[in-house]
Amino acid sequence: MNKRQVAGVIGGMALLVSGSAMAGHVDLSVGIGVPVAPVYVEPAPVYVAPQPAVVAYPGYGYGYYGDDDDDRYRKWRKHYYKHWHRHHGDDDDD
Repeated sequence: MNKRQVAGVIGGMALLVSGSAMAGHVDLSVGIGVPVAPVYVEPAPVYVAPQPAVVAYPGYGYGYYGDDDDDRYRKWRKHYYKHWHRHHGDDDDD
């Protein structure tokens, strides 16, 4: 208990002494050399690019060529001509 009282008294005295030193604004500073001028850094320029005037989209592809039908008509005609010719052949055989 005695040690606690001694520690409390020492702590209280330290607080009382430090308060008077702070009230007197006691400062210590050592300056060596020449003061340096402040450095000013210019901010980056703000630039917003405008929207492009023309926007190119991908093309449709190849256009229609009239004769590019994969020969469907020719195959159809060949198939039905064969049947027609079989049924309407030479009449000389009768």
